[in-house]
Order: sequence, then structure tokens, then C-alpha cells
Amino acid sequence: MKVVFSGGGTGGHIYPALATIETWQQQDSTLEVLYIGGERGLEKEIVSGAGVAFKAVKIQGFVRKLSLENFKTVYLFLEAVQKAKRMLRDFQPDVVVGTGGYVSGPVLYAAQLLKIPTVIHEQNSVVGITNKFLSRHVTKVGVAFPAALSAFKNATVVGNPRAQQVASANGQNDFTLEAFELVNDKPTALIFGGSQGAPKLNQAVVEALPRLNQAQYQVIFATGKNRYAALQDELTQQKITVGHQVKIVPYISNMQELMPLVDVVVGRAGATSLAEQTALGKPMILIPSPYVTNDHQTKNAQSMADAGAATLLREAELDGNHLADALDEIMLNPTKRQAMAQSSQALGIPDAANQFITLIQTTLAAK
Repeated sequence: MKVVFSGGGTGGHIYPALATIETWQQQDSTLEVLYIGGERGLEKEIVSGAGVAFKAVKIQGFVRKLSLENFKTVYLFLEAVQKAKRMLRDFQPDVVVGTGGYVSGPVLYAAQLLKIPTVIHEQNSVVGITNKFLSRHVTKVGVAFPAALSAFKNATVVGNPRAQQVASANGQNDFTLEAFELVNDKPTALIFGGSQGAPKLNQAVVEALPRLNQAQYQVIFATGKNRYAALQDELTQQKITVGHQVKIVPYISNMQELMPLVDVVVGRAGATSLAEQTALGKPMILIPSPYVTNDHQTKNAQSMADAGAATLLREAELDGNHLADALDEIMLNPTKRQAMAQSSQALGIPDAANQFITLIQTTLAAK
């Protein structure tokens, strides 16, 4: 069997594709995969690094205002469609799968013109512009959130395939909190704003530190690689000490090992993060980024809050006291924490990759 995957721009589009590929190859050693991404996207390095065959087309997104640059976008799209058609004719895939991002537009559109079955995966509650465009002629649709079902005629909730990687790794290592100079038998909160960090969240943690230093729980806080030095300088200038039960680090490279050990996760509301956290049944305090397309993180976070799995804090209202209050409310109340964990786990789909693969295979059965 031959399958083409396409998706890119952000890790939220790339990692679900790679998780699906990894799981499928474990099930079928004869599977042949080609990944078609963008020339300038993150996917070129990430996908090639994962050992998956990669080819690229040149594409860019639309500017969300009247601009001559959009004429170039249309030209690049049409050129990418023709290049993708040549790649597809050469590879002869049985199905083409898109996981979002601008690059999946011309690739899946080319497949539709060639009458090759197409499947798309939507990770967010709010459907992206590329998937909206492709949905008119797509064969099957898998979504991570039930809220996205209404946007499609033929969609199925399958979860986010990345969740299966996290769930399968749960308990498969000997990692402990001692690696962070913390104890293993004390409730622990993890705070992070993504690999780059989130300035407003970082500032709130600085403001909350006097309270966190006195809390009856532990905190691990990742600032983001490029923000660590500035935060340390601010702590020095304000003469704020870091207590023994608070560990501040630039970045956490082994998040899959750490996540199962913490009791509450504080951070953004990206689709991949939510998939990982619900797969493990983690209560969440979510501060959605207000800078993303269609404010989709707020809608993602609201769906978690409505289900009782998360507390929603809007960035505009975020400060040290609000953050510490939200943490205290969950960390100091084991009954509430357990109820949120159960709600979170009920939302998680730990076999999401399997479910998505099954959905893709139904397109082949119908050929």
C-alpha cells in the first residue's frame, strides 16, 4: 500500500501525521509513505529527521487584507498543484491524507483532480481555511473535537493521533521528579507556554512566585529557550527568590516522560497539547493564545472547560494572583482534581492513531 501525507507550517499539523505514519508502519511493514510539505516549513527538517521520504512544493498563505501579495499566493498555489500532480503520478498512491496547513491545499486538490481518494484530519474545534476548501470533494474527514463535526458532511471523531504516542509511552520509563530536584510524592503542577514560551504567562509566574514558594505543592516552570535569561535577570532585579519546591528551566525535551508524573498542566490550548493531556487524563488550566487564526485556541479551551476538564483563564485577565488562585483551587482540593482528571480522561482518545488509520482504510475498501 502507498500513502501520501501532506501537512505543515506548525507542529500541530506535522506531528499528527507522523504519529499516524509511525503507528501504521508498526502495523504494516510493507507500507510505503511519501510526505509532501512546503519548501520553507518546519516539516522539511522534522519529517526528514523521522526517516520519512520527503518532497516539497513552494506555497504561501493568503494575507488577510487586500494585498498584491495574494496574487502571488494564487500563482504559487496553481504552480504547486501542477508539481504535486507530477509527484502523485510518479508515486501512484492509493490515498492522499492531509493534516492541515497551506501546503496540504494544493497536494490534496491535485489528488482530487486525479481522482485519488483523499482524507483530511482537522485538529481544532474551528476548521482551518485549507480544510474548508478541501472539504467540498474530500472522501473522508477525521476530526479531533466533536465541535468540528458540523463543518463537514462526512466527518468522524477520531481524536488526535499524537495522543496515542503519548498514551503508549505512559509508564514505559523510569523517569522521576528527582531529575528536577523535586520529590516524587507531592502534588506537582507543570507550567509551560510552548517551546518559545509565552511572555504574559512568564510574567504571571514571576508575580506568583512569592505565593508559589509557600504553596503545599510543587511547580515545574519552563520559560521557553529564548526567554530564560531575561526572566532570571528580572528575578534578580526584583530580588525574588525561587523556593526549593519551584523548579525553573528553559525547556523540557522529555515532555513525554514528565507529563504522566504531574497532576495539573498549565499552558496554551493548542490541539496537540490538549490531545496529549486528555489522553493522560490531566486537569488543565488553559490560557489560550489570542494571536492564532480565528481565535481557535479559545474555542478549544472552552470545550475543555465546558466538559469540566479545565479552568479557562484569558490572557487579558492573567496576572500572578489569578494564576496562583487557579492553581490553589485545583492543587489544594484533591476531590476537585480527581473529578477534573476523570473529565479530562473521558475526552481523551488514547487510540486515536488507530481510529484515524481505520478511517483512511475505509476509503480504500470503497475503491
